[in-house]
Amino acid sequence: MNARTPAPGGLALVQDLVNTLDVESGVDSLDTDAGRSAFGLAPGDVAAARELRESLRAACLAHAGHPPHRPVRDLTALLAAGPLVVRVEDGTGVASLAPADASALTARVAAAIAEGVADGAWQRLKACEATDCLWAYYDRSPGGRGRWCDMGVCGSRAKMRAYRARKSAPKRGG
Repeated sequence: MNARTPAPGGLALVQDLVNTLDVESGVDSLDTDAGRSAFGLAPGDVAAARELRESLRAACLAHAGHPPHRPVRDLTALLAAGPLVVRVEDGTGVASLAPADASALTARVAAAIAEGVADGAWQRLKACEATDCLWAYYDRSPGGRGRWCDMGVCGSRAKMRAYRARKSAPKRGG
C-alpha cells in the first residue's frame, strides 16, 4: 500500500515493525514464521512485539498530529526494557548509541529512535491519517506536512469523501 520510500537508517526497522499489521485486511505478518524471523522473534516474543508496534504506531500518529488509534502502553516504559550502550569507534572516536543486546527487538528499536532523534528524522516517521490504514510512512514532503501514506490511495479516498460531503451538504443563504 505504501508507495513512498522507506525511512532512513535504523528508522526503517521501526517503519517495518509498525507495518507488520495491515489494518484494513487484519493480516498480521507476525503470525507467520517469515514475519517473526524478519525481526528475530520467537513465537513467545510476539505479544510484546505487538505491544511495542502499537505504541510506535501511536507515536507515529502523534508526529502527524493525530490522537492514538487506541489506548497503548507508554512507549518510554516499553523502550526502557531495551537498554542501550555508548559505542566509540577505535581510531575515529565517533560515538553512537547501540543496543546492549543486538538480538533484542526493543533495544534495536530504541537505538533506531535515538539515531532518528539525533539526525532529525524521528519526527518525520508518521502514520497515515486514514483510520482504515494507519500505515507508517516517512514524510519526505518539503514542509513535513504529509497526511497519507499514499496520496494516490488514502489521500484520494479522503479527498473524495470530503468532496461528496460538501456536495451533499445543504446550501446556505440563498
